[in-house]
Amino acid sequence: MKVSIILASYDSGHYHGGMGQGPDALIAGGLVEALTMAGHDVAVEDIGKVGDVQEREIATGFAVCNAVSGEVRIARDRGRFPIVLAGNCLTSAGAVAGEGADAIIWADQHGDLNTPDTSIYGFLDGMALATVLGLCWRPMAAAVPGFQPIDPSRCVLINARDLDPAEKQLLDTLPVIRTECPGAAEATEKLKAAGAQRMHMHLDLDVHDPEALQANRYVTPGGPGPEQLRQAVCAMALSVPISGITISAYDPAFDAQANVPPLVGELLNDLLTTIEGR
Repeated sequence: MKVSIILASYDSGHYHGGMGQGPDALIAGGLVEALTMAGHDVAVEDIGKVGDVQEREIATGFAVCNAVSGEVRIARDRGRFPIVLAGNCLTSAGAVAGEGADAIIWADQHGDLNTPDTSIYGFLDGMALATVLGLCWRPMAAAVPGFQPIDPSRCVLINARDLDPAEKQLLDTLPVIRTECPGAAEATEKLKAAGAQRMHMHLDLDVHDPEALQANRYVTPGGPGPEQLRQAVCAMALSVPISGITISAYDPAFDAQANVPPLVGELLNDLLTTIEGR
């Protein structure tokens, strides 16, 4: 399979800071070699330093989305499957735009469904899925080439267990499909029933049970182990067409034994094999 790995090494507007170190750490940990040994043709593209000189979070975050949208579109024009390695979850808005995705699978311990009106901490990344669904930051998202908000009925939210009160209230009103890993197959049937044609798969690595794998500073008990997540997302990829993948939120400072990179390699190899064979 021809694959383009697109690096978006930002965290909260900071280039190569915090979780923005994750993309390079995954590459240094042997991701390209793992995919190549499995028979994939891998190209690596880096959006580099973009956006606001003062590294203001909002301006830079959407500049990253713009750059990622362009790289994803180029990859698809060249017949390559796009995999975005990102520090922040908001970057998926750029991937969705570049792919023209009309549905999203969002695996994350957080809901990322806050808005500027409801956010307790003012953390832009806590509004990432809300942005993808068109619930906030509409003018800035609309400026990302190709962006169209995804209907909440075409969103699967996997293992979100650390929700703010306003997120819980919002989820009570939205037709978002909530599931845990054992229910992944049933969730994709609901996506198909909603008419979804092109699914973007967003995998925030902190969705994992932190006792099995800790990807960053955000720790909430529960969640799947690496094998459980791998089985669930492969089952989903077998059932519905996946147009691209984002892997986000890996901070190597919280992975002293470098356990995460080889597990990401296994996850992506299994996913790509499933997508290719579908």
